[in-house]
Amino acid sequence: MDTKDKRLYDAKAKILKALAHPTRLWMVEQLNAREHCVCEFADVIDADFSTISKHLSVLKHAGIVEDNKRGKQVFYRLKVPCVLGFMSCVEAVIESNIQSQATLID
Repeated sequence: MDTKDKRLYDAKAKILKALAHPTRLWMVEQLNAREHCVCEFADVIDADFSTISKHLSVLKHAGIVEDNKRGKQVFYRLKVPCVLGFMSCVEAVIESNIQSQATLID
């Protein structure tokens, strides 16, 4: 693997690592519908503001979300909504795994 390929795989891994947390996956799906501020996530997630902000920071540094400060609040939105297309593929793998496991029981 040459240096250019390695950099590309590293960049892909960074994005996948950012998505590799249940709370961040949930946030990305919520941001697909509309932008949200940290306070809106705090109303739903059992976590403090700093934890929620850290999750959003990870997503932002991976290039998945972007923010917009309005007064004292920061609103987040998906920067690249197509990332959710990958989720349907992940769900297809889950379904395939379930079907494979079910054939072991039959």
